[in-house]
Amino acid sequence: MSVVFSTFSQADIDTVYPIEQAAQSHPMSRTVMESCLSKRYFNAMVLVEGVVAGFYIGEYVLDESSLIEICVAPTFQGQGLGKQLLTHYIEAAKSRGAMSCWLEVRESNHSAHKLYQSLDFNEVDRRVNYYPTETGHEDAIIMSYFSFG
Repeated sequence: MSVVFSTFSQADIDTVYPIEQAAQSHPMSRTVMESCLSKRYFNAMVLVEGVVAGFYIGEYVLDESSLIEICVAPTFQGQGLGKQLLTHYIEAAKSRGAMSCWLEVRESNHSAHKLYQSLDFNEVDRRVNYYPTETGHEDAIIMSYFSFG
């Protein structure tokens, strides 16, 4: 399986945004995704055999990075691409000088929580009733990863 990482730009939004819509119960808007193409953000899409299979968007400010979004197309889930994307994100954040990486994950997203823990993210806090659900709200688990050089 040929896996390639590449940054994406406005020209790729028509390819990347449908993955967001297909994989997320409450996707970010296209406008928000487009706003994440400005200077303080960085990103990558993963291509499998030339097909865009997923992406991430990170933000870098001072010595911290936040994972804004990570997403794998439903047809490519379960193949380890989420872990590869997350590893790529951590390395890209470190290369920018980040000493810590932060993210939020839905309390109900057990597979993502397990993935983050497998790469040394730790739960540090919760945002109560942060994410909307079909029946109300659920907590966001805030997780961090610290790199010391």
